[in-house]
Amino acid sequence: MVKELRSSRRALRRGTAVALALSIALVCVSPVTAQSLSDRFKSLFGGKSDEQAQPNPAPAPAPGQPADDELDCPQVTVRAGASTYAVGANGKQAVGNDIRFQATITKMARECARNGGDITARIGIQGRVIAGPAGAPATVDVPLRIAVVQGGVGEKVIASKAYRTTVAMSEGGSVPFTFVAEDMSYPVPSAKDADSYIFYVGFDPQALSPEPKARKKR
Repeated sequence: MVKELRSSRRALRRGTAVALALSIALVCVSPVTAQSLSDRFKSLFGGKSDEQAQPNPAPAPAPGQPADDELDCPQVTVRAGASTYAVGANGKQAVGNDIRFQATITKMARECARNGGDITARIGIQGRVIAGPAGAPATVDVPLRIAVVQGGVGEKVIASKAYRTTVAMSEGGSVPFTFVAEDMSYPVPSAKDADSYIFYVGFDPQALSPEPKARKKR
């Protein structure tokens, strides 16, 4: 009887120790796994801290322009028909077994700040490059374009820039990429036009073409 009592006590101690170890592990893991959406966006834009000093107050806006606290940062969306970028082997069309790789856009983010009479926007793009049946090269150049557009009956392009980012492929054949455009700038729209502005992002193969050389002066 005494042996059975001692055995049950030892089992109880072991069970208590295991439960305590599991509870400690859960306490240590939960802050890491419970990453908020805002933290992921902060990471996308370089991990800015909420405790950073606030910038100096901006100058007063011009008549008819919104103040900083009324400044709307346009929504960002993928331009229709520009959400994927596929390349075929040896100049062939990127279909079926001739696809070398295909890139897609999976997430976007943006933030805006007024600098005098201009707005400077930071546009973040996350995507993925997947190797195709024809085999992807070791590195892939991904061409991107970001545009500020005033929507409406007659759509108007306010600003547009082409970019490229290089992605190193892995043996797994599926690699994520992140790109942040730091230099998108455009004039502050009037208060009545601000709501019609939008950021368009997408793939643009022309971004890989070399820029034309300037003509030499005689």
